[in-house]
Amino acid sequence: MTAALHIHQLNKHFANGKHALRDINLTVQRGEMVALIGASGSGKSTLLRHVAGLVVADASSDSLIEVDGRCVQQAGRIHSDIRKVRSQVGFVFQQFNLVDRLPVLMNVLVGLLHRTPWWRGWLRMFKPQERALALEALHRVGIAECHAQRASTLSGGQQQRAAIARTLVQGAKVVLADEPIASLDPESSRKVMDILARINREDRCTVIVSLHQVDVAIKYCPRVVALHHGQVVYDGPSAALTPALLRSLYGVHADEILSDAAGAPPAPVHAPTPVPQWTPAMVQAA
Repeated sequence: MTAALHIHQLNKHFANGKHALRDINLTVQRGEMVALIGASGSGKSTLLRHVAGLVVADASSDSLIEVDGRCVQQAGRIHSDIRKVRSQVGFVFQQFNLVDRLPVLMNVLVGLLHRTPWWRGWLRMFKPQERALALEALHRVGIAECHAQRASTLSGGQQQRAAIARTLVQGAKVVLADEPIASLDPESSRKVMDILARINREDRCTVIVSLHQVDVAIKYCPRVVALHHGQVVYDGPSAALTPALLRSLYGVHADEILSDAAGAPPAPVHAPTPVPQWTPAMVQAA
């Protein structure tokens, strides 16, 4: 079976000489939910941006990144078919990346632009069935009632949920979430992580989420990949990440990511969220 993500010998040096990623070899199977953990500057965000084709690896390296069997980049060159590959990759940013002045529904509909004629997207002319799809996605993340509000009026947690709804509309097979709860309060963080776990479970979508909090990684992700100074120092079951192991991996940096990792409860199991049947009148009103 083709892996959801395959990375071979990924290396990245920045212009200032920093070796940000060192010989990264990683394979993630379809349907996995994997956490990337590490202290600030460990390379988590840089790795995810390489996977999305937003950053190019060292040209001198023998690197290869494939998503669902399709090449993202090789030997420091973005593949010519990158737009089709990106259409299958949803990216949830720490700072949401919503257009503040646009309604929430329109921000979610942006997820359809990769398969919408450019002129319809430019004129914001979306079909009723496309609007219904966006409303269903907002319902799944619990903010359907906010569809007509400007994005700027939402709380941080609501904005992040709108960003996840955008990936649902996109139909992404792989969701990359870069520190999605870093700027959220505990309750909003729980809701966002619950949603990511639910779409992984219900949609069989592969989810790779970078986290600063080890306890959250253990609670929601069966597998953890730990980075330290741009290297993979652990790749295995989250249940094995004891405080002692983390201190052996990170030394003095362990306290930065270690909170209450030991004994974290399992992720909550939710019944599938029923999707409402949107009537033509409701869709037109949206």
